[in-house]
Amino acid sequence: MVLLDIKDLTLRFGGIIPVNKVSFGIEEGSIESLIGPNGAGKTSLFNCLTGFYKAQEGDILFEGKSVMKLKPHKITELGMARTFQNLRLFKNLTVMENIMSGMHCRTSSGLAGAVMRPPAQRTEEKRIKEVALECMDFVGILDKKDRIAKNLPYGDQRRVEWARALATQPKLLLLDEPAAGLNYDEKMQLVELIRRIRDERKITVFLIEHDMGLVMKVSEKIFVIDYGIKIAEGTVKEVQNNPRVIEAYLGKEEDQAI
Repeated sequence: MVLLDIKDLTLRFGGIIPVNKVSFGIEEGSIESLIGPNGAGKTSLFNCLTGFYKAQEGDILFEGKSVMKLKPHKITELGMARTFQNLRLFKNLTVMENIMSGMHCRTSSGLAGAVMRPPAQRTEEKRIKEVALECMDFVGILDKKDRIAKNLPYGDQRRVEWARALATQPKLLLLDEPAAGLNYDEKMQLVELIRRIRDERKITVFLIEHDMGLVMKVSEKIFVIDYGIKIAEGTVKEVQNNPRVIEAYLGKEEDQAI
């Protein structure tokens, strides 16, 4: 089953076209990656998928329903969560508070409930804390739950962001360069974590990543874009041997000789 179906998606900023008639589908239960040179349009595509940018043409179907006109929080409610290339934490809040914020899209109590605290409100608060604790344990930062986010090492701050995304209880998790800034050991732990997210939590994973070693280790299918255009898709081996992909990353033979 295709969980996310992208159809002829085009995004324009004046005369600049960072995403140009891109089409592909993400299969439910898979781990798939989007790669391309710097400036290829990868993050712009992610921003379209999650409602931060509004594409002018094409369509984005999530579980068969168009999300093209939805705002980011509505897309999150449907079950599509993301992380960002640059960390976007509440740096002066604790790890626990950061991750609890991810549950906002799954709560129903409003201002009156917060003031009056009826039984339903207390039950919901308990559930939010339980989910946050479980997500912290899953990514390996449970012992840091009371630490202020900005005081954590960079690798642990990344884990806070992953845990917060998991707290939204997604069906599809989009990771924008999750390995950026991580050392070798942390990257290997990330590979294992991505597999566990799919295998244990039954969440489909779609990632942008520049670390080709990580992409090749974890991906079942890879899509390649260059100058906003999809130039290839396939298995790791198929993409590695694709002449258009080699040219996009290394340049033409005459350019390499210069």
